[in-house]
Amino acid sequence: MIVLRIVAFTLGLLAIAMGLLWLGQGTGVVMWPEESFMLADRTWAVRGAILAAVGCIIVWLARRGNGGR
Repeated sequence: MIVLRIVAFTLGLLAIAMGLLWLGQGTGVVMWPEESFMLADRTWAVRGAILAAVGCIIVWLARRGNGGR
């Protein structure tokens, strides 16, 4: 069970990082890479925010544990 929690925690952190990157690119804050189709596109900002929120929920659930059992 501990392996599943570690995997979920890692995937949650990766989802947060990717979501924040998408959010930055979609809002035009992060203009990298220069040839990306996601730059200054509000659709990707919304998708990034959703992905980061889902990642936060996954991390929260992974850290929550099983109640001490």
